[in-house]
Amino acid sequence: MITPDILHLADILRDAARAEILPRFRRLETADIKLKTEAIDMVTAADEAAERMIAKAVATYAPDALFVGEEAVAADPSLLQKLAEADLAIVVDPVDGTANFAAGVPMFATMATVVKAGEAIAGIIYDPMGDDWVLAERGAGAWLRRPDGSGHRLAVAEPPARLDRMVGSLSVAFLPGDRARIMGNAAKARVIANYRVAGHEHRLMASGHLHFAIFGKLTPWDHPGGVLITQEAGGHVARFDGSPYHLTHESGGLLSAASKACWDEVAAEILRA
Repeated sequence: MITPDILHLADILRDAARAEILPRFRRLETADIKLKTEAIDMVTAADEAAERMIAKAVATYAPDALFVGEEAVAADPSLLQKLAEADLAIVVDPVDGTANFAAGVPMFATMATVVKAGEAIAGIIYDPMGDDWVLAERGAGAWLRRPDGSGHRLAVAEPPARLDRMVGSLSVAFLPGDRARIMGNAAKARVIANYRVAGHEHRLMASGHLHFAIFGKLTPWDHPGGVLITQEAGGHVARFDGSPYHLTHESGGLLSAASKACWDEVAAEILRA
């Protein structure tokens, strides 16, 4: 089971979401939304306020840990190098799926990863709209947890042998290489979706509702916790070339699948065909 320390961190995420994120949902003013690099890369007042609240709570919860928030990295990119070297770090994405949040789409998440000596040892994905978490600690399985303490252990789906019976997600905005070819090949799957929020795609993988998920953009706040959760639920995760994923990777794509055989089928038929 999940240890009390990780459950405490999970509750910190919930407190911030309830105080700073949900009250702003569908209530953002124009001045509350700022573009970073382009129209699909933005930050809102909810991201900034929630990250400040989480950082303050983490300073008490784990005073020796390096805090790495998505918005903090935007202000100080050197934090990424410090993350690779830190004995203990907590990486936070206050609003994963900011574009959805800003558009009033009720699919976004608040996420944290605990990193020890460069390795993710715990991952938490909180759904503010559903008011529950999926979370994992290395070696302890992946779990759904509700505020009343109820929940259950998670397991990936049993994948069909053929791609044309599989359900998957494809994050298209940052696909490396020939995007049109990959998108065309994805039509071989029975269902292909793009939720525009990595946290929910990782949740769907670990909960058995997707057979595979393809991501093009790698950041340490989007994937390390979700990868750990999927692996603890029995899935197989690797970069597009089959090499192991590490939280310091910034390129190479990411493919999560319900099994190694499923990974091989998707890689051959969608990524490499």
